[in-house]
Amino acid sequence: MGRCSYLPEGARRLAAWCVVILLAAGVGWVGILLCGEFRTAVVPVLLALLGTALLGPLYRRMLKMRVNQSLAAALTCVAVAVVVGGAVYIVVAALIHTGGQIVTSLRQAARSVAEHFGAAGTSLDDLAAHSKDLLAKFGGTAAANVISGVSVVGETLAMAVLALLLVFFFLRDSDRVAGALRTLAPRGTADLVEAMARRAFGAVEGFMRGTTLIALIDALCITVGLLILRVPGAVGLGALVFVGAFLPYLGAFISGAVAVLVALADRGFVIALWALGVVLAVQVLEGHVLQPMIQSRTVQMHPAVVLLAITAGASVAGILGMLLAVPLTAAVFGVVHELRALYGPDGPETPGVPGVPGPSEAP
Repeated sequence: MGRCSYLPEGARRLAAWCVVILLAAGVGWVGILLCGEFRTAVVPVLLALLGTALLGPLYRRMLKMRVNQSLAAALTCVAVAVVVGGAVYIVVAALIHTGGQIVTSLRQAARSVAEHFGAAGTSLDDLAAHSKDLLAKFGGTAAANVISGVSVVGETLAMAVLALLLVFFFLRDSDRVAGALRTLAPRGTADLVEAMARRAFGAVEGFMRGTTLIALIDALCITVGLLILRVPGAVGLGALVFVGAFLPYLGAFISGAVAVLVALADRGFVIALWALGVVLAVQVLEGHVLQPMIQSRTVQMHPAVVLLAITAGASVAGILGMLLAVPLTAAVFGVVHELRALYGPDGPETPGVPGVPGPSEAP
């Protein structure tokens, strides 16, 4: 005690915060390692939570129509299986039928770059020519490291089926979640735990619904624009835009760049400029109209935070980590907003952010 008294107050506080940060980082790292070890169970749970957040309004609408809980949950799961299965089939079929055109156009674009920039363009041409070999090598290495001899297709199907079953149970038993959380919470913290859980789930729910709607609108607008410009593989490029929209900022940039390069290679410089105009117009529409209108009810995050979350997710779990990073970050921001509303200088605030359930609102 006497030795500590020789340290200034600021130094003691800094040391205490360093200990807290190190402990939190250690616990978080151990949690990440455990999630990696049990990924076949953790990934379906996370995907099921995202699916539940997306399908919650449909399930609640069925309950208002006096449909039985189990039947409503089953019908919702059947609907999502049909919609997701159909969407996957359309996307895969579009990419299969137009993938050759897209790759050929990209190789032509690389050759045109080589004619203007010499060695740099030649290296791009070589990269495009050997892209399949590179993907095969890196894909085989990644598969060997991730699944350790287990079939990728089999593991993916098993996790998809498990996630769908979990969605059924999460929807059917959603009315019991609040009671379970209050039972498991330490004494005196039941209200706080329930409020944070509601806010986190509300943020994820708003993010999933808004992102899906925005992705659909972006994909339709860009596909129509590319079809008008007669760009080859327009449907496949639109499918890439839809998938890329779930990676905010980064996905839109990559899919838009691919569309412009394909237009440049097959239709020339003028059509490429028109394609760039279409992509930029859709991005402006998304940033200034769709995002404020559709996602105004979710927790808003700065673009730098989103990019850092995507980078961290990619370093931890690859593509799946990139997809899950932003909704999980939205949940964390929801919890932070709830704590600020409860313990901030303005005092308790029950409703919180508009559109996100507060501690006293029903799910």
